[in-house]
Amino acid sequence: MRLWLPILAIAYLLGSIPFGYVLVRIFRKEDIRATGSGNIGATNVARSGAKGLGILTLLLDLLKAFAAVKIAQHFAPGTPGFPSDLAVLAGVAAVLGHVFPIWLGFKGGKGVASALGVFIAIAPLAALCALGVFVVVFALTRYVSLASILAAVMMPVFCLLWMPDRSPVFVGGVIFLSLLVIAKHHANISRLLQGKESRFGSKKSLPPGDSNKQVNA
Repeated sequence: MRLWLPILAIAYLLGSIPFGYVLVRIFRKEDIRATGSGNIGATNVARSGAKGLGILTLLLDLLKAFAAVKIAQHFAPGTPGFPSDLAVLAGVAAVLGHVFPIWLGFKGGKGVASALGVFIAIAPLAALCALGVFVVVFALTRYVSLASILAAVMMPVFCLLWMPDRSPVFVGGVIFLSLLVIAKHHANISRLLQGKESRFGSKKSLPPGDSNKQVNA
């Protein structure tokens, strides 16, 4: 138990690394928060015209959360195929770090890529199914936000379907992460209902603060 606090602190700090902000600052000498939606996530980085950096941001945001879980699993491996409670909580801490990074005044991204990294580490089959939902919805609609929301909605369902004998911490962690991702898309949900959400690949580019802008995952 004495290792839990330092491991969770490391997980949070890993998750709080704002790769989108750092990459755009290094390679484009810009502040991604002043571009498009103002979000530091992969979608806004790609929308800014840096598709390569957007892909790299996606991968790094995913990997940092995945690494946080793996570090926890090194100290608390759990049983074969069953993640330990510490691993689950480390995943939650990593996503919270991404959403509320200490380095950027606790204003971060939506947590989609980081949550996916956690789910790949603790529930790979369920994560693959949720990723399939994202791909299908995005292919049909071109809405990143809608695809992210529906994938988050289905993730607990897939976990319970494929992994029925999990601990309360596992179930609570999965539900919490899904609700967190959905909650961070509250503005997108409002625009989707109003028919004002922007589709990925549209030419529309709006400055932060515009009421009709898309706030991306």
